Amino acid sequence: MTRGNQRDLARARNAKKQGNDKGKKADDGMSAAARKLRDAEIMQQKQKKSQ
Repeated sequence: MTRGNQRDLARARNAKKQGNDKGKKADDGMSAAARKLRDAEIMQQKQKKSQ
């Protein structure tokens, strides 16, 4: 538990080096609806794989 803050700081520093804003993923140019459908399909595949 004592490394939590250190881990967050390291992630923030790394994101800054990479040029990302607060570690968020870069926009892939998809609309919100298209992204939602893509993510839903990925989650369904993961659920099928785990069963």
